[in-house]
Amino acid sequence: MKKYSYSKSGVSIGKGNKFVSEIKNILNKNNKIKTQNIGGFAGLFPINKKIKNPILVAATDGVGTKLEIADQINKHDTIGIDLVAMCVNDIVVTKAKPLFFLDYLATGKLNIKIGKSVIKGIVKGCSEAGCVLLGGETAEHPGVYPNNKYDLAGFSVGVIDKKNINKKIKMKEGDLLIGIESSGFHSNGYSLIRKIIKDKKISLNSYLPNSKQTIGKLLIKPTKIYVNPILDLYQKNILKSCAHITGGGITENLPRVIPKNLYPVINLNSWQLSPLFKWIMSLGVSQKEMLKTFNCGHGMIAIIDKKNLSKFNSNFKKYKLKTVVIGELKLKKKKDTKNIIYTGSL
Repeated sequence: MKKYSYSKSGVSIGKGNKFVSEIKNILNKNNKIKTQNIGGFAGLFPINKKIKNPILVAATDGVGTKLEIADQINKHDTIGIDLVAMCVNDIVVTKAKPLFFLDYLATGKLNIKIGKSVIKGIVKGCSEAGCVLLGGETAEHPGVYPNNKYDLAGFSVGVIDKKNINKKIKMKEGDLLIGIESSGFHSNGYSLIRKIIKDKKISLNSYLPNSKQTIGKLLIKPTKIYVNPILDLYQKNILKSCAHITGGGITENLPRVIPKNLYPVINLNSWQLSPLFKWIMSLGVSQKEMLKTFNCGHGMIAIIDKKNLSKFNSNFKKYKLKTVVIGELKLKKKKDTKNIIYTGSL
């Protein structure tokens, strides 16, 4: 009779154990981050006793088909930063501080070298966000994923005192919209980008026009993590609200944080697209599609009272992030007023 085993089916428990051991080594070398029980059944995290009425805030996300770019140029050490960023940037919009993060890596056959690179990026992202990598899961799925492919999902939990949820600064007509610079496409729109690259037969090793960097390297730039500046602005009562510009672009994401009696008016002439966004637009992406698919250079859009503009600018200097006033809020006068209005052109 033929003898069966888990390893013969394509799953290596031994390799998985070795991977966990090497992850522990990576984490132990990073003094900025504390971990709980890596390799155990569950992670434990104490909530600060100074928070009288803690409300937990959770978010989960992935990095989409940006993984394919990482695979094609064989660069996996920053995709983990993207994974953390996509979760913690959502959490910080609510004023909550990210506490911990967990990851899920699924693959056809575990490649320890690639896996370690991914984890190093996750550790770096957690360090930037000031949260703990509490644990995760690595799963081999032979027959589901090709041997050399993997997928990622991230999960993060933050906390906010209940009093800070109720303490909302009312938005009004004339409030300013400030775009906070992105590092590129972040982790959205990559299926469209890859479709264009395939149809146009563009090499990822080719250089972006008028640039010293290859298209591949520009496309793999990690998502910026905005936790520290956004929490700082909330704590100083400078920020009324903000929107994380992810899938759906400015068009879909900004209206999500604005009261129904108001709408944003965006002046597209107030900033210049970076060469990367100009390049993708020049390949056949309309202005409308750009605005509802990509962040167009603004990974986060802040909403402030115009009288706080100088405070905003002075506080933001230390974070070395470029910002620009891109519009303002207007009062709706008719029920059929659009959720967002654009003037000018990209």
